[in-house]
Amino acid sequence: MGVAVYFVAVIFRTSLGVAGLEAADRFHVGASALAAFSLLQLLVYAGMQIPVGLMVDRLGTKKVLTLGAVLFTAGQLGFALSPSYGMALAARALLGCGDAMTFIAVLRLGTRWFPARRGPLTAQLAGLAGMAGNLVSTLVLAPVLHGVGWTAAFAGSAVAGLVVLVPLVLFLRDGPEGYEPPRTPPPSGAGAPDGFVRFVRRQIRASWSEPGTRLGLWVHFTTQFPAMVFLLLWGMPFLVEAQGLSRGTAGALLTLVVCSHMTLGLVYGQVVGRRPGARIPLALGTVALTAVFWGAVLAHPGRAPLWLLITLCAVLGGCGPASMIGFDFARPANPPERQGTASGITNMGGFLASMTTLLAVGILLDATGDNYRVALSTVFVLQALGVARILRLRPRALERETARARGTIPSPAAPRPVPEGAGREAG
Repeated sequence: MGVAVYFVAVIFRTSLGVAGLEAADRFHVGASALAAFSLLQLLVYAGMQIPVGLMVDRLGTKKVLTLGAVLFTAGQLGFALSPSYGMALAARALLGCGDAMTFIAVLRLGTRWFPARRGPLTAQLAGLAGMAGNLVSTLVLAPVLHGVGWTAAFAGSAVAGLVVLVPLVLFLRDGPEGYEPPRTPPPSGAGAPDGFVRFVRRQIRASWSEPGTRLGLWVHFTTQFPAMVFLLLWGMPFLVEAQGLSRGTAGALLTLVVCSHMTLGLVYGQVVGRRPGARIPLALGTVALTAVFWGAVLAHPGRAPLWLLITLCAVLGGCGPASMIGFDFARPANPPERQGTASGITNMGGFLASMTTLLAVGILLDATGDNYRVALSTVFVLQALGVARILRLRPRALERETARARGTIPSPAAPRPVPEGAGREAG
């Protein structure tokens, strides 16, 4: 049920990616103003990650997911009915706020219902379900939008939010029956504002002090954003306007990114679960391949051949699974009562990078007369920054992980018994 909520949130999040050109016509805006839709949505999303992590640690999963579902459904419906650019912006901000409450809460569910050794795979499966939501946007919402129009398509899709909200409220439990998941204990004087502020500072400071949390953030920052920028807004205009493809062919290539993500997510989850030492090579290898083929497409004189665009989209599918590796550094570095906060910090990385790139591309397109080659080259700048930070943090984070494994420093989370019936495994 938690994953179903995240699935719908991703449908709403990515719905603008197949409607970018229609949005520009509907609200009579240029590239920079169009980018502001996704930019504001991601700004709200990224800004909410630490508050959401704190909420999950204090309130539990069900309450946070319920609030998130209400907000993103209201945002999608508001976007459908907005008569002006300003109201549409406000609706996307509301949607981003609700969307921000889903993924961290779903990760928390995974840590409660499954053994720790299943963490990488359950996280990848949650991400895979989210990409299935992206697939629905591309394959279902796009033709519906062209067939019935803006208001009917977006208002009709908002019904999905109500569909997942009902079972969420009625049936979801934070943990297996008979097991109450530990939550962050309230600080002394928590009823007073200064007590709550101290609690927030303590949670954030303790999570950030772990090199594994910071490494997780930078892995997420460096790996996720190229595919996010491509799918969320600029992929369709680039393929249609710069590469001369039809909307149908461009939509098929966006679908390929999603299908590649779903396939590689299963592979990455299995590999990382069995061989934790593969985390950094997988992450950096994905960054390198993305940079090579992104550069090849942009450097190709004239329009790139279709085979090269297909290869790029297949490679972009690895960005999402690689970004999930960031959580596999943050998770073992923090105790259960800080998992939400640490995951929130990690999850900020890719969305900050995506937000920065979306804005830069929009500004450069307006400044250069829609020169996509120049505008999309901003990807390389952020990749270089992220790789530098990963290489700097990697030794210390892995050193602390090794020390914990050997018992020379305390483990952040003592092993907990999994109740009978929870997290069953074949064999």
